[in-house]
Amino acid sequence: MVGVVNTLIGLSSIFIMMHLLGINYWGSTFTGNTLGAIFSYFLNRSFTFQSKASISTSSVQFVIVIVSCYMFSYYTGDLIARHIHQAIELITLDKRDLAVFIGTGIYTITNYVGQKLIVFRKL
Repeated sequence: MVGVVNTLIGLSSIFIMMHLLGINYWGSTFTGNTLGAIFSYFLNRSFTFQSKASISTSSVQFVIVIVSCYMFSYYTGDLIARHIHQAIELITLDKRDLAVFIGTGIYTITNYVGQKLIVFRKL
């Protein structure tokens, strides 16, 4: 449930910024993920992982994992979307939207693994 809430917050923010406010792919995805990450930290800490880790330590680790996952996921999503768009001309989905969906999928998986193994690991 936490992942669904974070994804809805992040994706809706990204698409509002890209399509209604005209902000570019990188600005939209970074800001949307930042908004989702704020909610994610507290919800994951309390509910998903029920962590007792100190906020000072876990928040620094959280930011490192979030930024690393963001850079890897959305860069990879953008590359894959470009190649798909070039290879399959019938795709009607905007390349940026395709990149967002691919990047979000990669981000969701890598972020969960990073949070579980690094930030909120059981000691």
